[in-house]
Amino acid sequence: MYAIATMCRVLGVSTSGYYAWLRRPPSARARADEELSLRIHAIHQRSRATYGAPRIHAELAVEGLHIGRKRIARLMNAAGLYGVSRRKWITTTTRDRAARPAPDLVERNFTAASTNRLWVADITYIPTWAGFLYLAVVLDAFSRRIVGWSMETHLRTELVLAALNMALEQRRPAAVVHHSDQGTQYTSIAFGLRCREAGVRPSMGSVGDCFDNAMCESFFATLECELLDRRRFKTQVEARMAIFDFIEGWYNPHRRHSALGYRSPIEYERVADDPGQTTRSSTALRTAGPPNQSASGALQGDAVSDPKPLTLSGPPSDQMEGGAEKLVSGLCHDETSGETKPMN
Repeated sequence: MYAIATMCRVLGVSTSGYYAWLRRPPSARARADEELSLRIHAIHQRSRATYGAPRIHAELAVEGLHIGRKRIARLMNAAGLYGVSRRKWITTTTRDRAARPAPDLVERNFTAASTNRLWVADITYIPTWAGFLYLAVVLDAFSRRIVGWSMETHLRTELVLAALNMALEQRRPAAVVHHSDQGTQYTSIAFGLRCREAGVRPSMGSVGDCFDNAMCESFFATLECELLDRRRFKTQVEARMAIFDFIEGWYNPHRRHSALGYRSPIEYERVADDPGQTTRSSTALRTAGPPNQSASGALQGDAVSDPKPLTLSGPPSDQMEGGAEKLVSGLCHDETSGETKPMN
């Protein structure tokens, strides 16, 4: 070690100035940055380590702290906090060339004046150590809320029918447009008959074009980025619980969406239904009780094939994992197309 006087002389700093700096308390700006960093870290952890500077900026604004986004980004970078980024899309849709597709009633215009005007739907796959689990969702274009979903170990038409039935039971729409790709499940006779029975207007995009169903692809990208890329599931029961918790415990009620003015889907619908009500703070949303069954899309028998119902009261017991789990190895067979590709 060198003497203080020697180092000050080399660096061009006066010795008295160095000791004055050493005894000087932190500035008001430094103390404010330290307090703000703790608040940013708490929000980042509460977001399941997914939020970047824009959503943390929105969260702080709701709490009454109006801080510049660049300052938040600087403090996040200094603390080593980062939002998650998305991986590349994988297209695995199987088309039945003999089936007649529905017309494209959307033409990439994913705007809706109110709820239950336009739904978009698609299927993706969840990798587990026990084989693939398939997830079908129905998303309301107005609020980006997942209004119907189902999970199965196969790609038969029952998968998308269960998701559609959940959406119909919860929302009870009138002449809603249901937009999807031209996968064999959506072009099947059973799905078409169910749409006709419920008064649903089916719509389908072109083949091999993810932009024709971009809104649903965007949700899957969020799911992959914020959950699937960050966890590995040993069992399918574990995957079911994680997907259920992500959709009904995080995405629908709490996750702030940039296209919704950084509101959550449920909050956006609530404000749209009552424009005069003030936006609830994030603290109130976090302390609110769980949504009721009719509003949250509670776990239904059609959506989950395990014989025992799953709840959010705690992790599944060893007995449930042993008895309810159905192990599959490899890819499941698609009876309509005769192929074994996973679908996204």
